[in-house]
Amino acid sequence: MSAPQSDNPKQICEKILIEGKRYNVEHRILPSENAVSDRLLARGIELTEAYEELHGKLHAHPHALQVFLGLVLSTAAFWSPEKIAQARTARGDLGNVNQQIARRAAELAGLLQQRSDLHNTSGFSTDTHYHVCDVIEAAAKSNYLFTSYVQERLDALHGQFDLKYWPSLSDFLQELASDAEDAVIEATDPLTAAATMASRPSRADFIKALLAAIDENRGRNHGQLPNDFKVTDNTLATLASCVLDLGADDLVDGPYVKRLRQREREGAK
Repeated sequence: MSAPQSDNPKQICEKILIEGKRYNVEHRILPSENAVSDRLLARGIELTEAYEELHGKLHAHPHALQVFLGLVLSTAAFWSPEKIAQARTARGDLGNVNQQIARRAAELAGLLQQRSDLHNTSGFSTDTHYHVCDVIEAAAKSNYLFTSYVQERLDALHGQFDLKYWPSLSDFLQELASDAEDAVIEATDPLTAAATMASRPSRADFIKALLAAIDENRGRNHGQLPNDFKVTDNTLATLASCVLDLGADDLVDGPYVKRLRQREREGAK
């Protein structure tokens, strides 16, 4: 006898996708995730075995199957090859901006020191800031929290300790220059780190991001996926092929994912 419709893994998974999309449409949110849902629904036959595996491993854990499918949608939507390329570009832009800050802050530090020397030796002066506290107070004059809670205490310190106890404006700018020059760029979350780890883009970026998302949502990290949950290489390959909308001549296969995982394990040693 065939299994009841409600027990069919493919139908169960597709019902989760359909209900999720309906909710998003009704609330006018997450159109990019809806587009991924459409890809999965359109390629349901390819996903039959993947759905059977996922249902078999997750159905006994409340909400785990829904959480996993949600991770697939969000990872594909926000870590598509286009988004990952943008992230890599942004990483390069951040490095370039830091280098510009380092150069210009160092240049400004030199000009501030030159102005200070001229004040002391030329017989002329200007009514410009010379104390770091003056700069802080002027910059924060429109900040209600500063003027209400910090300014009085800063004024007290300013009056208690004369100029020799404070960094000069030149010192202040030189520190900003050194800080930017020595800055190390790091990803702010595991998915960004995983998706952009490689120097060159590839289909592996999405798979690595999805694996990171799975780890972030395990029980040990206060998520709803079992700690021992592991997706097989073939299922990961099928999911990647479908959500990335790869054609028949460009599909990801199980051996590709196996090699990727092996490289990741070797790299972690």
